[in-house]
This record gives sequence, C-alpha cells and structure tokens, in this order.
Amino acid sequence: MVRVISVDAYRQTVTELLGRAPAISVPVAEAAGLVAARDVFADVALPPFDNSAMDGYAVRAADVADAPVTLPVADDIPAGRIDVQPLKPGTAQRIMTGAPLPPGADAVVMVEDTDRGMTEVRISRAAPEGNHIRRIGEDVTKGALALHEGTVLSHSHLGLAAAVGLASLEVYRPLSVLVVSTGTELVEAPNPLQHGQIYESNSVMLAAALRGLGCQVEVVRSVVDDVAEFRRLIEPRLASVDLLLTSGGVSAGAYEVVKDALSGQGVEFQKIAMQPGGPQGCGRWNGVPVVTLPGNPVSVLVSFEAFLRPAVLAAMGHVDVDRQRVRARLTEDMTSPAGRRQYRRGFFTPVLGEVTGMVGPRGGPGSHLLAAFTQANCLIVLPEEVAEVAEGDEVDVLLL
Repeated sequence: MVRVISVDAYRQTVTELLGRAPAISVPVAEAAGLVAARDVFADVALPPFDNSAMDGYAVRAADVADAPVTLPVADDIPAGRIDVQPLKPGTAQRIMTGAPLPPGADAVVMVEDTDRGMTEVRISRAAPEGNHIRRIGEDVTKGALALHEGTVLSHSHLGLAAAVGLASLEVYRPLSVLVVSTGTELVEAPNPLQHGQIYESNSVMLAAALRGLGCQVEVVRSVVDDVAEFRRLIEPRLASVDLLLTSGGVSAGAYEVVKDALSGQGVEFQKIAMQPGGPQGCGRWNGVPVVTLPGNPVSVLVSFEAFLRPAVLAAMGHVDVDRQRVRARLTEDMTSPAGRRQYRRGFFTPVLGEVTGMVGPRGGPGSHLLAAFTQANCLIVLPEEVAEVAEGDEVDVLLL
C-alpha cells in the first residue's frame, strides 16, 4: 500500500536528501549569484588611507580661515601617487579625488572655490578641518566582518570583496542536476505528432527553472517506457551529478518506467497529500539523490514550487528559500478535495486597505492545464482541512 504523507513532511525529506553542497573557492569575478560559505573579513581598511573626496587643494584649515587668501602651490598629487610629501604651513598642494592626503593637511578646498592656480592658488572660501576628506577605515576597518556567510553575492558584494583585497571567495558549489523526462508518448519539436503523441515540455520547464536558481543542468529528453533503456541511458551519467530529477512514470499504471526501474534500488515511492502532484518518489540510486515527479506539466511545476525549489536553494546555501506568502481576498468561490493541500494557479492584485490584495483562480484544478500557469502570478494555497472557500474569504497566496 502506497504511503500518504504531508507536503511539509515530504519537503523536509527532500531537503534532507539533498543536504548541503560542498564549499569551493572561486574567483571573485565569477561568484555572482552564489552564496558565501564563510564569513568574509577585510584584509585592508576601506579606504586604506586618508584621501581627498574632491578635486581641489589640500590645505591646513587655519591657513584658509580668513579667505579669500592666496597660497603657493607646493606640489601636485594625482590619484595613485605613493611618494606624497608633507604639507608645509602656509602652502597648498593640488590634489585629485582619491589621492592620498599629504601629512599635515587637515582640509581640502574643492576646485570650484579657487582660481585653479598651478603655482599659486587664490582660495575664495574657508574650509573647516576635515572638509572633503575620506578617513581611513571610514567604510570598513581592517579585520572587520565585510560579508556574512549565507549572503547571496550580488555585484555590490563582489565589488566590496574586491575592494578589501580578496581575489577569491568561498562559496557553496552550484548543484549539478540531471533532468530526465519519460514517456513513450513524448515527441520533441519540431518533429510531427502522430495520433496519441504529445510534445515534450517538462524537461524544458525544469531545466529553465533550475538554471534560474544557479544550477548546472544536463537534460535527457523523452526516454521511452522501457526499464532496460532507462537504466542504460541514465545510470552511466549518475557519477557526475548531485541530483537525478525525473518526470513521469511514477503513478499506479502499467507502464511506470521510473517506478519500475528504481523500486528496490533505494528510491521510495509515496503519495503526497496535495493536488496536483500526489504521486512522488525520492531516495538514492547508486548513492545519488533522486527526486521523481509526476508527468503532468502543472503537477511538475507545483511540485517544483512546493518542495523542490526550497530544497535546492537550501542545498546551495541560501537562507531565504521560501516564496513570499501574503493574504488575499478571493474574487470567487472555490472548492478543494478534503485531506489534500490544493495549489491553484491564481492572479494576485494588490489593493490598499484590503489585507494585501485580491486574488482569483486562473484555469481549473486539472494538472494538464499548462496555459493557465502562464497567466498566473501566484499560487492559491488551500489547506488540507478546507473543502470550500467563498468569495471574499481570505486565503494564503504564494507570489511567484
């Protein structure tokens, strides 16, 4: 007898199955979108030295307190100069943005407040001490925590890592996933269909969704319903992947190739208390994690959202793995099968003063109605204990 388990219990099972990917070191420039596997500490202060925040003149504030004044220009300091001379009292040094402040200077007069002189400069406005100076460590002090473990690395994070002197970062390795679609009825476009055949789409959807999370994906499409052929095509590929993800062949019919091939091989098949997407399977085949999804396209997409997406994100080090959940009022009546959590495609519209908004279903509950998914921006979630909800009732909504 097939076990029936809850969505939450199955999500936990899949999450534990995938575990956590190992940490690897990658060049900073290649780490965008990956997750920091270690806390990152600054090797240098930022800025690493006192420097000018403006193009202008480095001065002693006391020397320009009675502006307008004229001072001799004793030196020129472009950005990148490393042999800066001390500033003598009663003189100025022309300085560029980012250039190191000369010892003895305590203010910078921006060039707009001068006559831009090269040998001597007339300064028209006083500059208080500290004027237009970026102090050492003002942004980040040396040894300070710059990035937390679990940070999803954006371009600004990588800029900070590079700025504090890091050439590489420890990140969680992206998962390598083998996506397999099964079914003798499947045909790949643009080959013509014969009566009884359909175009294969599940692998396209799953591969795109996984790549969108940062996974590396290999695809084997349209494996026929033959156990020997399934094993011949798939088993040699297992050594190079972190996850085998299949669609189709897991129900209670006579030609369930995935179920027939993997039963007794470390993969357990069960029924999840959800609609759509009830028949599922997971386990290990030759030591490799395996998740087997139903064949109907909406079941595939709902399964991906309900438990696979959060498990994959958690495996790659993400802390926030859930879609945003909001409450919304229904625009029409809905029913749901008792004892199963129903996920219905919906369209959410924010409305001020109305909880968070309004939501209505798109398409029926059928697991084959793929077009309705393209018109949806959310999933309406009806709990296992709810059989009916009325127009105007509040429901949970997952924003896609």
